[in-house]
Amino acid sequence: MDIRKIKKLIEMLQDSDLTEIEVHEGEESVRIARGNIQAIEVNPSPIVSTSPNPPSEKSEVPMAESGSVIKSPIVGTFYRKPAPDKPPFIEVGSHVNAGDVVCIVEAMKMMNEIKSEFTGKVSSINIEDGEPVEFDQSLIVID
Repeated sequence: MDIRKIKKLIEMLQDSDLTEIEVHEGEESVRIARGNIQAIEVNPSPIVSTSPNPPSEKSEVPMAESGSVIKSPIVGTFYRKPAPDKPPFIEVGSHVNAGDVVCIVEAMKMMNEIKSEFTGKVSSINIEDGEPVEFDQSLIVID
């Protein structure tokens, strides 16, 4: 299933009162849920998986976060730079405006620009460059 279709389904879910969407297309299917479930399942591909434990060894304390949190809309790999030889999109202390690109999440060889929904100063970047991220995982905090 095309990643653009999956992203569109995620956007539709976020814009509605629904908590879950499931779509079957031929032998492929995708189930996207939000709320306490926080999972994306794509079958038959074994690449996308969900796990109750985050893949990083760092302890993440979402309760301590203050400010506006930018979360990952998809499962993938987090990148702070547009290319390895380019400077990062943002640094801690940088000022961002709503609509500014703050990072990239790569999923299935597609680079997905993540834009800020908030205006303010970057107070923390919770993920290291090149680390895997889960759906709805906290990436960046804006004050």
